[in-house]
Amino acid sequence: MPEDEKTSSHNTPLYTLHGMWCTSCALAVEGALTRLPGVIDASVHYPTATVWVKGERNSVDLTELAPVVKRLGYRLTELEAVDDAHERLEQESRYLTLRLLVGAAFGMWTMLASLLIYVGALPSASIEQVVAWISGAFALPVVVYSGLPFYRAGWRTLLAKRPGMDVLVSLGAIGAVSVSIGLLWRGSVEVYFDTAVMLIVLLLIGRLVETLCRHRGLKALDALALPDAAISAWQKGDWVLLPVNDVVAGMRVKLAPGELVTLDGILDAPGWIDTASLTGESLPRYFNAGQRVYAGCRYLGAMPLVMQVTAGAGKRRLDRLRHEMRRYQAQKGELQKLADRFAAWLSPLALALSLVTLIGALLVGLGWEDALVRSLSVLVVACPCAVGLAVPLASLAGNGQAMQQGIALRDPAALEILARIHSVALDKTGTLTTGSHGVLHWQVRDGIDKHTLQHKLTSAVAGSEHPLAQALARWSGGDNNQRSKPYKVDEFPGEGRRVWLTNRQYLMVGSVRWLARQQVDVPSQAADGTLASASQVMLADESGWLATFYLTDQPVDDAEQSVKRLLASGYLVAMISGDRQGAVSWLGKRIGLPSKACYAQRSPEAKARLLCGLPSPTLFVGDGVNDTLSMAAADVSIAPLSASEAAREGASAQLMSPGVGGVVKLLNIAKRTRRVMEQNLFFSALYNTLALGVVVVIAIPPLIAVLAMAISSLSVTLNAARLAWSELEQ
Repeated sequence: MPEDEKTSSHNTPLYTLHGMWCTSCALAVEGALTRLPGVIDASVHYPTATVWVKGERNSVDLTELAPVVKRLGYRLTELEAVDDAHERLEQESRYLTLRLLVGAAFGMWTMLASLLIYVGALPSASIEQVVAWISGAFALPVVVYSGLPFYRAGWRTLLAKRPGMDVLVSLGAIGAVSVSIGLLWRGSVEVYFDTAVMLIVLLLIGRLVETLCRHRGLKALDALALPDAAISAWQKGDWVLLPVNDVVAGMRVKLAPGELVTLDGILDAPGWIDTASLTGESLPRYFNAGQRVYAGCRYLGAMPLVMQVTAGAGKRRLDRLRHEMRRYQAQKGELQKLADRFAAWLSPLALALSLVTLIGALLVGLGWEDALVRSLSVLVVACPCAVGLAVPLASLAGNGQAMQQGIALRDPAALEILARIHSVALDKTGTLTTGSHGVLHWQVRDGIDKHTLQHKLTSAVAGSEHPLAQALARWSGGDNNQRSKPYKVDEFPGEGRRVWLTNRQYLMVGSVRWLARQQVDVPSQAADGTLASASQVMLADESGWLATFYLTDQPVDDAEQSVKRLLASGYLVAMISGDRQGAVSWLGKRIGLPSKACYAQRSPEAKARLLCGLPSPTLFVGDGVNDTLSMAAADVSIAPLSASEAAREGASAQLMSPGVGGVVKLLNIAKRTRRVMEQNLFFSALYNTLALGVVVVIAIPPLIAVLAMAISSLSVTLNAARLAWSELEQ
């Protein structure tokens, strides 16, 4: 079979995986799937519980994969609806909260009892013995009930031959309890129940926070969902209100003025449509009868408009964008793959060292009790508390800096990626520009002063719904005291309008071509080349041409400065827009971007494909629904202050102040944070290396191992705090 045919026969479905507890579960299922014949690649995305599989069509079918996953203790289903995902995560949150409450309630007394023994606050050995037993009694519900998910996940990952951190945690907790019971039975009060409790409770807190973050991440998909409001449809010879899900292709529906289009369709009559949510165009478009309109746009006309439906709910273009967004989310970036590889060997190495220590201690003549304590010390030392704190604490400090600079980080892990960004892609309308047009330049007939011109212009554009007319009304000052008020208006949609005044005089305002067809002698255009891409609107009266206005979507105040700083820092900067070529080229020149870095007239799908072709890691900054697919395709994304709800929910960070200067600030913060993260990882890795080497050779009680963990954790905590202190000093 030729290679191109072979490639085309590959299928890449998306499924939902139920029963995952942590990233180790995801790695276990991923490993099992990739070993199957006919499967080329598989990616299990833990935050969204999504499974992406690539392979021969029959090999990646649900009926083939589900039994394999079921044998590991998980359940694979068709891709769940977003509402179902919310319900699943709510159940997980309640499940975690209950176990955490039990762990905290009983663990508190375990820690208190252990503390009394450690500091020697009890009056006699017999009382210490009783308190030690009480400590174990309170630890039992924590270890048995609260720790059950860790044991289940550890067993499943062992079945999949991909033991993860849950195996290490399970053995550490169970080992600490077992050794403690053995010591109590022999009369010793040097118990380690608090070690088991601490491991389980702290990790439960982390899992709960993680689940809440996953829940919030689904809001990006919620924002792409259209309302389920009833829609006016033609049925059995009359207009009736039907739920949007009951309207199918071929039916005719009626759009009210200002109504959101909730289905794809073809217009029966012409009208003004705001397509900014899907295309990024800064101006509404005039659609003729027979043209296709997509869900997510908004009808701006003054009279109801009829449309024939071409795609019902679930099959709309916006639905396909939503599905593609989930596909992008399910695929892992390079950093995630690197972290997965690290996790794949860390736990087996720790287990092997613990086993070697146990056997070695027995071979040199130590008793089972001492050998088990040494082995337990290795497990406790190997528990990567400092490694686990190294990145989150630095990330938390970086988050605090970002918030002080007016930047809200929705995904704390984004700081790691932002520090390594190679390419920065920026949307145009609403991101680099204000999103509303203004008068850039104007020419007027000799003998007409500005006040008179504004007076006439106010009359000419009064009551117009066209955005350019509204921009001209703002420029003219909206003088409501003009003597000549219009009493009749002839509209020519998409071209212009003729306004008849009470004194029987008239004014015409519209495009150059339309005025030329009205026998108006149109003067030559402005010589300034920068105006060539601006939108031109002309004003005329009975005497002929009166004025020409050049309007454009103006850049935000800090656009030029920010782009120049990004370029000076070595980033590859590109502007990707759905707007027309002229407007994009003009803005690129205005803010200092070369023409080859300005891409115009790109659909949402084309934006995402182009973004994937840029050197990674990539950053995308966008504000509209049409940008959500690119946000999902990018390694990290930022939404400006004026962004739509869909963009805000899909972004990794949000700017809380106008402009794009926050992008430059956030990149600088990320670089400093990354340096602290690397330092913390070095310190924690050095600790693990030295501590494991010492504990294998020298007998160290688990209590000392716990103290060593505390010291290593304190070191990374202070280093992360230094990041925040340095910011305050600046």
